[in-house]
Amino acid sequence: MPEPQAPGGLDLDRLRRRTVGVLATGQVLGGIAFGATISLGAVLAAEVSGDETLSGLATAAVTLGAAALAVPLAALAHRHGRRPALAGGMAVALVGVGLVVVAAAIGLFPLLLCAFALIGAGQAANLQSRFAAADLATDSSRGRDLSLVVWATTVGAVLGPNLVGPGESVGAALGMPQLTGAYVFTVVAQALGIALYLVALRPDPLLVAQRLARQPATAGRAIARADRPVAARYAITAIAAGHGVMVAVMAMTPVHLLHQGADLSVVGFTISLHVAGMYALSPVFGILADRLGRVPTVLVGQALLTAALLLAAVGQDSAVAVTVALVLLGLGWSAATVAGAALLTEASDEQHRTARQGRSDLAMNLVGAAGAIGAGAVLGAIGYGGLALVALAAVAVVVVLAPLGRR
Repeated sequence: MPEPQAPGGLDLDRLRRRTVGVLATGQVLGGIAFGATISLGAVLAAEVSGDETLSGLATAAVTLGAAALAVPLAALAHRHGRRPALAGGMAVALVGVGLVVVAAAIGLFPLLLCAFALIGAGQAANLQSRFAAADLATDSSRGRDLSLVVWATTVGAVLGPNLVGPGESVGAALGMPQLTGAYVFTVVAQALGIALYLVALRPDPLLVAQRLARQPATAGRAIARADRPVAARYAITAIAAGHGVMVAVMAMTPVHLLHQGADLSVVGFTISLHVAGMYALSPVFGILADRLGRVPTVLVGQALLTAALLLAAVGQDSAVAVTVALVLLGLGWSAATVAGAALLTEASDEQHRTARQGRSDLAMNLVGAAGAIGAGAVLGAIGYGGLALVALAAVAVVVVLAPLGRR
């Protein structure tokens, strides 16, 4: 049977490859904004509020903003396609960036937190991009396509923090408030991302996929042969649990290392390697998910997370052991996230797919926020090693429930 054609006579495989390229480029641009926010958010929060104990609220606001907007953006995508949803999320984030500068200029802390929450819309759009990459994928390419978009986040995550220095020079020349100069680059990146999605993401991959799903002659191209809600719920659980474990341990690692006497350069190097573990090898896990299977690759992720947590517990007094544990933690997160997203997509029929994807991002962000908040209390009560051992409970849940993912 000849390959079915997309609207306008475009070859579907060619359209799929182009779509992945556009989404990956958008991830780079969106990652620049997110990287700058992570780097400057805590410092700005402390500066504007005058209280260093409130510095963590910046990241919390971004996470909660991403959670709050995940479902609305998914609903928008279901009705009108990925293009307006992704561009709309970045547009809301662009407004948030502008309000950050205003809040810093007038010293209004509540406005600053609201601005960071709006920036979370950009993070919600970035998360949705990985699902958009799967809209036109086949069974043999879904994990790989999705993972390539996740991998592109590496570029933005590296570029964003490194623009802080040059940004201060630009900001000073423009008369901007202190610490906000890097957001000039963020504004440019967000504007380019919006234009990219509106212009280049045509025809819309989700609308094409929905049209194909309604055509019996091309049913073989449809993502889900039948709706599998139990498997979809397992995928959401695996993604959220892996994210919660990663955030809880990663968030407390800088505090632990500083208490152990490590200097800031060691802390920064450790977190950099952790981020590399999260994103740099995601295509490997995407290919593994396509060849080995979604659930087996999720379990590979759980094995890596287990190794990371045990090493963190046993080697908590060694900076080298903690660094290796953080790399393994990032790799485990990557495997679980890529394979879980692929499983969620193909376990959901066209009617339920985007709604479940939105709920998955909502759960992912909420569990991550809860993990970051709860980790501080656990660290204070039983230490870093105890925190790592407690986190094993979430891994155990995903392993025990694995048969549900095969239903």
